[in-house]
Parts: sequence; structure tokens; C-alpha cells
Amino acid sequence: MKSISINGHKREGTGKTIAGQLRADGWVPCELYGNAGNTHFNVFINDFKPLVYSPETFRVELDIDGNKTTAVMKEVQFHPLSDEIIHVDFHEIDENKQIKLEIPIRFVGVANGVREGGKLIKKLRNLKVKGFPKDMPDALEIDITSLGLGKSVKVKDINPGKLEILNNLSIPVAMVDVPRGLKDKDAAAAAPAAKK
Repeated sequence: MKSISINGHKREGTGKTIAGQLRADGWVPCELYGNAGNTHFNVFINDFKPLVYSPETFRVELDIDGNKTTAVMKEVQFHPLSDEIIHVDFHEIDENKQIKLEIPIRFVGVANGVREGGKLIKKLRNLKVKGFPKDMPDALEIDITSLGLGKSVKVKDINPGKLEILNNLSIPVAMVDVPRGLKDKDAAAAAPAAKK
């Protein structure tokens, strides 16, 4: 899991009025859920771009007024109209305790079914996993090279390493859709054969 550093400033006050003023000045109210209690702080909105607008999962090295903590981002709230970030929650990492995270899926190779004219449909982009921080990868790779027309790869087909996958194992992660043109062609080819 890659690391990213973010600097924050502790805030004493809470509530809608203070949060609204912070946002107006370009800051995002944040909360760190730590082992020794919770910390309210704020981060400049532009500092979130490489963290929030990325498909990857990061270990976040937080520096809140000189107090350093390793954490993961757990929840981001967006404004319903403007899509601006309005609040972020972080959870402190204990290297000796398992954590739950969403890890992105990375597809490797070109499916055989796509080479035959099919279209790859990605059903899931992330997987919920549980494990120790040191075992968390940047992404979970799935080789889709052997995926044929009309076939799918399911959660149970993924090798999570030392992690436990929390999603339903029977859910499809990706499938190769057969286009209508190919279906019609197959149906036309099958019709004469059925008459014989």
C-alpha cells in the first residue's frame, strides 16, 4: 500500500457554523478516530486531490500540528450539488491489528472474448478486505486473458494473498458481453444446423 503525507491543523470548535466558515476559507473539516481518542482537525482542500481523486488505496501519514499518526481514509462526504469535499474521516492504523479496507481491482491482460468482438463489462471496481496493514496491496490483480465470450470472473476466482475478502464470493467482478451482432450471427448459423 502506497503512502501519502497530509498536513492538518487541530481545531477546538465544532458545529455547523465553524465547519461552514472553514469550508468558505478553503479548508475541509476532518476527524481522526484514534486509539487514544478522536481528533478534530482541518486540511486545505487542494491537499486531498491526490488522495481522494485516485483509484488507489493509501496509507496516510498525518501530521496534525506536529503530532504524527499513520491512518487510512475511511469516509469522504461530498456536497450533493457541487461535489466539493465537505468532510473526511480517518482511522488510525495499529500495525498489530487487522483493518477493513476497500482495495481497487486491477485487470490484467486482454480477454479472449474481447478479441472475438465482445465487450468487457466491469461489475466491481473495489473489493472489501480484512487483514493486517502490512499485507494490504495497492490493488488486487485479476488476469482476464482467458475470459471468453459470455463468460465471467467471480470474486471467488481472486487470490487475495493473506487477506480475507468480505464480499459475496459468487458476485461477478467482470464479464465479456456478447454484442447483438454476434448473437444474431450465431443464431443464423445455428438455424440451418437445427433443420438437419
